[in-house]
Amino acid sequence: MVAATSPLLTASSAASSSSPPPLAPAFSKPIRSESAFLFSVGFGFSSPTWRPFVAAAAAGGRSGKSMEVLRKIGGGCFKGKGKDSKGVIKVEADSGGEDVFQVSSGALPDHLVVMVNGLIGSASDWRYAGEQFVKKLPDKVIVHRSECNSSRLTFDGVDLMGERLAEEVLAVVRRRPEVQKISFVAHSLGGLVARYAIGRLYEHSSIVKTAALTGNPISEEHKNSMVQGHEQPHEAKIAGLEPMNFITFATPHLGSKGHKQLPFLCGLPFLERRASQTAHLVAGMSGKHLFLMDKNDGKPPLLLRMVNDSADLKFISALRAFKRRVAYANANYDHMVGWRTSSIRRQNELPKSNLLVTDERYPHIVYVERETMDDVRNKASLVAGNQTIDLEEEMIRGLTQVTWERVDVSFQKSRQRYIAHNTIQVKSYWLNSDGADVVFHMIDNFLL
Repeated sequence: MVAATSPLLTASSAASSSSPPPLAPAFSKPIRSESAFLFSVGFGFSSPTWRPFVAAAAAGGRSGKSMEVLRKIGGGCFKGKGKDSKGVIKVEADSGGEDVFQVSSGALPDHLVVMVNGLIGSASDWRYAGEQFVKKLPDKVIVHRSECNSSRLTFDGVDLMGERLAEEVLAVVRRRPEVQKISFVAHSLGGLVARYAIGRLYEHSSIVKTAALTGNPISEEHKNSMVQGHEQPHEAKIAGLEPMNFITFATPHLGSKGHKQLPFLCGLPFLERRASQTAHLVAGMSGKHLFLMDKNDGKPPLLLRMVNDSADLKFISALRAFKRRVAYANANYDHMVGWRTSSIRRQNELPKSNLLVTDERYPHIVYVERETMDDVRNKASLVAGNQTIDLEEEMIRGLTQVTWERVDVSFQKSRQRYIAHNTIQVKSYWLNSDGADVVFHMIDNFLL
């Protein structure tokens, strides 16, 4: 069941357009201890107010003390109980994050929504969106705002962060035996972390046997994937639950290396080369992963490995298991993540400006593209042999083995456009309130 249907323009393919204009300062010399400065446009931990808390969290490592410090930072005004027109919204915090749900006398919600923060973020980044989820779908969802990868722990690398997230999700599932379905909503680097975690949490059993027992038909996408030989027939689960929605906001799915994927470098080759060489000084192993500089032991970069299945991590099978995969992308004014990498498109596939529309209900949603399996096959046949096979092209081909909904967002007329990377998720309502319609678009189209 879908909560609502968007009236916006839908397209099965997109035409070419030029890249959005660069709008950011020049690259500054990276210094690890002052990494928050480099990300000051996109993240809020650069001020002196936060530095003691960030330092305390970093010094504490993974201990309970450090997580308590982070929780105090991220707790905000929704700690405990808050009144809602339909009931009481409750937040339960423990060492693994925050559960947001509505207290009622009816049946407990059976749909777990895991929300994942980005670089130098925390559970509080999804405070506004999490509360709106529970307000709009009070008897349907329980929101878990992940806290296992907060502040400087986000420098540890996509793989280590993904392992922590997988452990946290399993702990939540054990604590909430009533949940039957699972969805992920992630911002920026958190989208890559979530993709890694679902590869670890992926489970499957015989879909033919399950279909015979339940009488439920095998989905069209599973039939198509079986015909193409991508996988064996199976009933897929994530952490033992039915996977529903996998949604990312401004996530660098193709990494940040070159091709104007990190917009504040203005597409200047010498700055992009310098950024690749020094990313680890700014963001640790996460920086190496984002710039594809982690070729250890002769293995390909992690992000390239994450577009296919491996022996022990089923990255693409896990993505395929979800009923929907949605990529929200800023079409312009995002200084941190480029339009192509966040929407998983080639340059000539970006929508032309004359195709962008606005809608009164969602004024900052300018384009919606919904793929079918036929679209995926047609696109693959068109690019086969006509495209240079570099790392970015390999990642695009891997990730587009499955269908995606692409939702393009523009804050061009907003006063908050220069902080679009955070506005798209409403990281802070005081600073990023113009992104509220994007959050509502996500909730209204959420598959329950």
